[in-house]
Amino acid sequence: MGFDDLHAEQSYKTFREYGRSKLANILFTRSLAQRLGPNITVNCLHPGAVATSLGSQNDGFLAKLLPALLKPFFRSPDKGAATSIYLCQSDDVQAISGAYFANCKKAKPKPWAEDDEAALKLWAIS
Repeated sequence: MGFDDLHAEQSYKTFREYGRSKLANILFTRSLAQRLGPNITVNCLHPGAVATSLGSQNDGFLAKLLPALLKPFFRSPDKGAATSIYLCQSDDVQAISGAYFANCKKAKPKPWAEDDEAALKLWAIS
């Protein structure tokens, strides 16, 4: 998580910070699920690479060109929303909380995303 430089003031790397923001979503969800108990469920998800306008505001020729070149290989926004909608509507997940989903299925995140000590630390900071 980079707790020693959480705001990336000492060193900023775009993809590292993006990855840490996604890790924070997973860790926060784990902590929230433990606090809510069994009657309310919360889960997090990876929508996949979705063709949005993300990156179109970047400065520089290459920074603007790359998203445009990749867009045809990305999912439509409708397909990107599928897992969110599934988690909101499906009876299949009504008893699952604190989990990570991708493609409308429960997925196993990286080991560092299952670090309950880091999740507690993030919760305290948040």
